[in-house]
This record gives sequence, C-alpha cells and structure tokens, in this order.
Amino acid sequence: MNKITRRQALGTTAGALTALGLAGVTAHAAATDSRSATTPVGPVDEVYQGRRIRIAAGTGGGHHGGHHSPGLPTVRIDGRELHAMRNADGSWISVVNHYESFADPASLARAAVRELQGAELAPFSPGGGAA
Repeated sequence: MNKITRRQALGTTAGALTALGLAGVTAHAAATDSRSATTPVGPVDEVYQGRRIRIAAGTGGGHHGGHHSPGLPTVRIDGRELHAMRNADGSWISVVNHYESFADPASLARAAVRELQGAELAPFSPGGGAA
C-alpha cells in the first residue's frame, strides 16, 4: 500500500490553494472590468450635508492644464473643482482623501464633503500647492 508523505500532501495542498487563488483573482478582475465598463459617470447634481455636489461627464482632458485623460468627469463642490483621479482598478481617489479609494465619483465627492467639515475646497494648482 502506498502511503503519501507529508511533503507530498503539503505540495498537493499548496498547488490546489494556488489554483483556487488564481481562479478567485481572475473572477474578481472580470467583475471589476465589467463593473467599470458598464457604470456611467455623471451627471450628478445633489445637496449633501448642505454642500452642492455637481458631477458632469467628461468631455476631454482640458481641465487642470490638460494633464487628465480624456473622458474624466468634472467633480465640483459648491462650484469649486475637486481634483479626482481614476485608479487602474476602476476606483476613484481625490486630493482631499487620496489614501482611500471609492467606487464612483459621487461617493468620492460625498467623502470629500465629510472630510472638509465645512471648510472651502482650495483651488487646485497643477504646479504644486494651492493657487
């Protein structure tokens, strides 16, 4: 009768877990790609915690000196532009809170309103610092 060694058992288990992990990563990537491809951005016009949030669908890379990719939305809080950036995984970050990612620009803008705690959004200057 052939007995399986501990080394063989560990190797088989590691191989199976690796295959399951790769399958999970592939499924997550496919879900992320399909979500970001089908989720339209903007327009949004709402009042959140007393602040007006407006998001207009992107038309080109003209704002902020043209360093944005074409098609990014323009996010405004009380008429001032919030610099929003899209990550490679389809999530969004802003200069107000760039350590946390958000699923869409509306969630990003609401988080910025909470973070600002009533303060005005400072103008963005692509050369560095507030203008």
